[in-house]
Amino acid sequence: MLFDPASNPSDLDGSNGFVVNGSNAVDYSGRSVSGAEDINGDGIIEMPKRTILIYRDQLLPYSETFIPAQAENYTRYQSFYAGSSRLSNIDTMLPVERCITLEQEKGLKKFWKGAYWFFNFPRPSWVEHLKDIEPCLIHAHFGLDGVMAMPLAKRLRVPLFVTFHAHYATKQPDADFNPREPLYKQLYFSDPIQYTWHLYLRKRAQLFESSNCIIAISNYIRQRLIEQGCPEEKVNVHYIGVDLQQFNAEITREIKASNTQLVNHQTTILFVGRLVEKKGCEYLLRSMAHVQQLMPYVKLIVIGDGVLRQPLENMASKTLRHCQFLGLQSTEMVKKWMALSSVLVVPSVTTETGETEGLPMVILEAMAMGLPVVASFHAGIPEAISHGENGFLVPERSISDLSQAILDLLRYPNIKEHFANKGIETIQANYDLQTNTKHLEMLYDTAVNQYQSSYK
Repeated sequence: MLFDPASNPSDLDGSNGFVVNGSNAVDYSGRSVSGAEDINGDGIIEMPKRTILIYRDQLLPYSETFIPAQAENYTRYQSFYAGSSRLSNIDTMLPVERCITLEQEKGLKKFWKGAYWFFNFPRPSWVEHLKDIEPCLIHAHFGLDGVMAMPLAKRLRVPLFVTFHAHYATKQPDADFNPREPLYKQLYFSDPIQYTWHLYLRKRAQLFESSNCIIAISNYIRQRLIEQGCPEEKVNVHYIGVDLQQFNAEITREIKASNTQLVNHQTTILFVGRLVEKKGCEYLLRSMAHVQQLMPYVKLIVIGDGVLRQPLENMASKTLRHCQFLGLQSTEMVKKWMALSSVLVVPSVTTETGETEGLPMVILEAMAMGLPVVASFHAGIPEAISHGENGFLVPERSISDLSQAILDLLRYPNIKEHFANKGIETIQANYDLQTNTKHLEMLYDTAVNQYQSSYK
């Protein structure tokens, strides 16, 4: 029964109430009350979770499932997502009703996007819609997105967290980069990638200073950020972790049980990742040519897409007997291939520009599924894999070492089983998404409380 707004509020008895509606589809007025619930199961209705605004300028690239995996596992906070634009796949990646983008604002869209990108001036109506959800903190993912979120944090008067995954923490400045050259002389439309990279470099020191907390996804990334001038006390290492309800050995057993013919008649080596230079897929193809000389029945499955896909497919067609490129695949299909494969190979390399991985999530997911991993001794990977204990690590670009590690796992089932069991133990002990997300929420608590007390 609706509550008559002309009545006395003391007449509210639990069987009636009222709704506060905003003036348009992106007006979230009233959510603070409408979200009230019994959070801890004690029979008492608590006020709703506080809002965290997750910032990613484009919502959301297909390879970044780790962002909603983390944000949707908050226990004491509610995530909303902000960015300047949304990709066509957004409804498969994020809860669309909690996405508030600049491009949703009506009229003069190109003008306001230019004002935001070139002058760091966010559209006032967009800021007002973000205020409606009452965020207490902004958490941006990737360095450039942290730069873009700075003016929002200032206008919303909330603390800013920035997670550095790899690219902006490891890539070296171009030899011709001149920080004194006016940025407007570099045309965004002629080379947007170069423009945004230089924009980040110019704003990096400001970002380090104005951010309340910098999150590094590995100790390796933390050290790189400190080398670039980030205050040591601001950088916290936080492993995002794996959802152990979605990736576990029981799921592997179930998938194998329903695919017995494939399990019994095919030996599969698996690669999952973007087909770009730092992923090192070229070196896996070269290694597999040697593996297939000794074990002709072994098949390589490559999941992922990227600028190098065509040349890699051309190489495989000339050098390998059994290799299949599957392109982009759903999480469920990736899990299926993890369950059906014998080894996951992650042959990451450092690029000519110094860019590296952080700690690839696919390694942690495979270990959680009981799939042994062969990976490069690279960046943050040794933080999860101990060579000879729960996996094999090989030098970057070493085709002979990579092929030998794959052959050893195929030839010696006892090593494969040992790595599988130890890998599961490693993930359960250090990379449980739910446990690690609770630790992140504690960092939020500290930052929010300190920030709010500074305004009292």
